[in-house]
Parts: sequence; structure tokens; C-alpha cells
Amino acid sequence: MSDERWLVLGLGNPGDQYATTRHNIGQMVINYLASNSSFSKDKSRTEIANIRVAANAVTLAKSLGYMNESGQPTKALADFFKVAPDHLIVIHDELDIPFNTIRMKLGGGDNGHNGLKSITQHFTTPDYYRVRMGIGRPDGPQDPADYVLKPFSSTERKAVEDLVARGALAVERLIEKGLETAQQEFNK
Repeated sequence: MSDERWLVLGLGNPGDQYATTRHNIGQMVINYLASNSSFSKDKSRTEIANIRVAANAVTLAKSLGYMNESGQPTKALADFFKVAPDHLIVIHDELDIPFNTIRMKLGGGDNGHNGLKSITQHFTTPDYYRVRMGIGRPDGPQDPADYVLKPFSSTERKAVEDLVARGALAVERLIEKGLETAQQEFNK
């Protein structure tokens, strides 16, 4: 068995009113990954569940705070579990990727995403993995900030379950096979 631990964070906002919004798709993927585990509250102001992916211990996390405050609890968990940024995976919504599309990468900017901005600030590096879940941009003049806080439309909801399952598989593949192999499979 490997002693490599990974920390996988699903970005989102707390509370039932946000649970099914576009901005919480990262937490939806975490819930899917933890379907055979249970979450417990951690002193870092997160809920965590532990799973195994291949020979790797994986801590799944959801912040109990708001998106723009994700960095501090994530860094506290990483410090506790001794997880370096090269073993951190952040799952988040991405406006600039078409709905129902997944892209993975290592590092990069925050593209105005406050959750990523907070994590990068607390880790002092942008060099962590991102599983970018495409939610698309709003049609018309709708403010993107309002758009991400709305639930998926009825037509989108039919595809969300599959998107979440593919997001979970993308995380597993990234841990098992590395970024290049995972990108070849999912960055289509």
C-alpha cells in the first residue's frame, strides 16, 4: 500500500439553498466520491471523508464556509495531513468551459474564481491540480455572479448526474494514472 495521501476539495457554498447550484458542482462530485463513506466535521471548518483510490489514501473535503473563504480550511487540512500542493485536487465550476465538459490542469490563474483565489493565496502557489467542471456562460445579459448561484435548468439537470459521475472518475484517474493520462481521457 502506498502512503501517498491526496486531499480532494470540492468547492461550494454551505446550506441547502446552494446545494444544487452551479457553483456547488465541486461539492456534488465530492458527495459522489464519498457515496460509500460518511462525512465528519473537522476542526478545520470542513466536512471530511476518507476513501482509497488504488493504493492511495484520499481525504475528501467540503468547506463549511463560503467559497471565498476556502483557502484557510483547505490549508489547515493540508498541513494536518502533510499534503503538499502537488497532491491537492480542487474541483470547481468553470464558466469558460461549455456545460457538461471537464478539463483538468495543474496550476494556472484563478480566472476571477474567488474559491481558487483564496486557495492560491493561502498555499502561496497556484500549482495544485484543478478539475474544472464546465457550467457554461449565461445566455443574454444575466450577471455571471447570479448565474452561478442558480440551480441547473431542468434540461441541464438531466445531464448533471452524468457530469458529476464523470468528474468523480476524472479525480480517480488523475490520482491513479497521472495528469497526462487523465487529460487524454477527459479533456475532449
